[in-house]
Amino acid sequence: MKFENILEEINGFGPFQIVLLILLWTPRIVLPCHFLLNIFIAAEPAHHCDITNLDDGGLFENLTQEQRLAVSVPVREDGSLKSCEMFAEPQFQLLGNRSNSTDMPTVQCQSGWVYDNSTFTSTLATEWDLVCDRKSLTKTTGTIFFFGVMLGAIAFGYLCDKYGRKNTLLASYIMSIVFGFSSAFANSYILFAVLRFLTGFGLTGISINCVVLTIEWVDTAHRSVIGVLGSLAWSVGNMLLAGFAFLATDWRSLIMTVTAPLGFAVLTWWWIPESARWLLANGKVESAKFYLDKCATFNKRTKLSSKIKQETLSDVEILEKQDKSHTYLDLIKTPQMRWLSIKAGIVWFGAALTYYGISLNVSGFGLNMYLTHFIYAAIEVPAKLIVYCFLNAIGRRKCQAGTLLLTGTCIAINIFLPKGLWHVRAVIAILGKGLSEASFTVIFLYTTELYPTVVRQSGLAYVSFISRLGVSAAPLILLLEDVWTLLPQIIICSVAITSGLVSLLLPETRNMRLPETIDDIENPRKKDVSPLTTESSGVVLESKSTTTETKE
Repeated sequence: MKFENILEEINGFGPFQIVLLILLWTPRIVLPCHFLLNIFIAAEPAHHCDITNLDDGGLFENLTQEQRLAVSVPVREDGSLKSCEMFAEPQFQLLGNRSNSTDMPTVQCQSGWVYDNSTFTSTLATEWDLVCDRKSLTKTTGTIFFFGVMLGAIAFGYLCDKYGRKNTLLASYIMSIVFGFSSAFANSYILFAVLRFLTGFGLTGISINCVVLTIEWVDTAHRSVIGVLGSLAWSVGNMLLAGFAFLATDWRSLIMTVTAPLGFAVLTWWWIPESARWLLANGKVESAKFYLDKCATFNKRTKLSSKIKQETLSDVEILEKQDKSHTYLDLIKTPQMRWLSIKAGIVWFGAALTYYGISLNVSGFGLNMYLTHFIYAAIEVPAKLIVYCFLNAIGRRKCQAGTLLLTGTCIAINIFLPKGLWHVRAVIAILGKGLSEASFTVIFLYTTELYPTVVRQSGLAYVSFISRLGVSAAPLILLLEDVWTLLPQIIICSVAITSGLVSLLLPETRNMRLPETIDDIENPRKKDVSPLTTESSGVVLESKSTTTETKE
């Protein structure tokens, strides 16, 4: 059976598909708010040692706060107070000459720290004193979160292909809400880290389900527009995160704020249809008919129930009795699927590492962090709209390769540009940021078109897992700046160019129907679209397979 023929009959890009896209926008907006949440909740405000205990016997009684700090805390070369050191004893002679403080004996902070609360009321760093020798623990929460995302991709990829898109989407909603809100009330660092891991695990199901559901319900000609419009939710969520963080300066309040929209997503879940492609691929004919008729009615088309021959349903019901179970092993069992998975994995790793490497390494414009974050999120919108213009014009493969290769080129240019040309460097960096996000937009659409329906979720889960390896590697690569200033840029540039070249080896999917079975990948010639044939008794939709011809 050719599912595209059915979509043409009931309108594959009508009000039904638009409403589905809108319903799935809310949970997709939540994703960047959580994925980039650590930028704000793990921020380390300015701080210095708490000097309260040094005021022994009222020695500081006649001193101003500025003078108390002057005799208690050493200063850096730029004149700011050191964050992790204090004098063993008050050095009152420094009231006259502050420049001699470098030779004074110092110790680590003895009674905790005092934090600047002008920007943040509370962060993870201030809550559990994750500064100085414990400052790495704030970064660790991000790593733990993405580790949960990685494992969630594997788990939900299997569950989605086994039990359907809709049911696992609800499970993802509930997990994300429960563990998201719970993490806001964590009373210890360890408990918080565990709950963030589980939150990341749940959010992955939303990520892969929303993408696949929208693509599987749209016809071939409109997959590009649906893919790009859906991806704009990420950019909108990214911009909203800046506003949420500005208004909710306490980390607990911020977590609850960015998790709350999922409550609305749960309420709207009842109107989200199951993927008819998945239902047909798994022999659930009656359920598929129900949703297809629902789509036809919503799009003001004639229901298909009256057009499909009874013998066609009988043929499909035979397949329904066959216990066909697909696992992750199907991604590597056969030669073409194996090569597809290897190449797709390389491209996803490169796109993820490049995007997060640039995002974490691009400096601001001298503005506050909220406005800077908003600007870099807003830059992604025109980049996605521009890439949409090219998706149908030159195809997915060239767009994927072009965005990655141009991103690598932007990084390479900035490697050689002198620091003094900061205006030019900023423009190139912004362009590279936009191109890296455009590559992510293409790859989500491209991957859903590359993998067959029977393992599409498993394939998307696998590449999502690989991409999180790239995300985890990005901050580690940036640490290599201490070895050689240009080394991180050289590595990220090389990865972007390499993955761009590998993407040229993937097959083109523009104007091609989505593959339904693994045999469609192994024998691409059998995937040709057959015409829709009309007979007096109804419409017969034919599908070629290596062993069985099915009709619906």
